Amino acid sequence: MADKTRYSDEELEEFRTIILDKLEKAKRDYEHLRDGITNLEGNDVSDTSPTFKVLEEGANTLSKEEAGRLAQRQMKFIQGLQAALVRIENKTYGICRETGKLIPKERLRAVPHATLSIEAKEGGAK
Repeated sequence: MADKTRYSDEELEEFRTIILDKLEKAKRDYEHLRDGITNLEGNDVSDTSPTFKVLEEGANTLSKEEAGRLAQRQMKFIQGLQAALVRIENKTYGICRETGKLIPKERLRAVPHATLSIEAKEGGAK
């Protein structure tokens, strides 16, 4: 029997479920980060003594910068998951973009937005 060239519709449906679950959680996490950046929770320094106000503002700025970086990373993850859903629709999901071979299911279950096999990622793809 020849090697499979793509995952079956049933297998793609399994991956779609995994991706949708991860996408829902990722969007919630992104919203939480965004809320922290825009300070919707009302944690400000207006009720503290002037002595600590400068320190708290500095820490708040650093915290917002870190939250901004995390939010950007989370958005990239969300976009990767959305792109994976498109590949499922096109029935090209799970095919390594370097080798053209199927990415092992174990890798896709762990990293559902993967577009490279471990072999290709490590640079060993021929």
